[in-house]
Amino acid sequence: MPFLAMVLFLPWFALLGTLFWMFPRQPRNGRRKAFDTISLMVAFVLSMLGMYWGYALGLADIGTGAIWKQVLATLVGYGGFLFVLTVAVLLRSWWLERR
Repeated sequence: MPFLAMVLFLPWFALLGTLFWMFPRQPRNGRRKAFDTISLMVAFVLSMLGMYWGYALGLADIGTGAIWKQVLATLVGYGGFLFVLTVAVLLRSWWLERR
């Protein structure tokens, strides 16, 4: 059931991923494309793992309602996605300034 959180966030992840891919526009070489691709793949995988983990945490807590499992899964997954993209943006800007 944590797939509901992923389905709801896929358009937002696609938008953030597109902005990450497109900016800054230069330099656009093979190493940069590989870095961006790997970063987006890691962000998506970590987001999926976070959603599973958040949903499992919600299942373990008996005192909460049914919707909170989805809310927790969404928050943990979104946090993982943003964490990876933030680290990737910082690493990429450091790497581009060095060159």
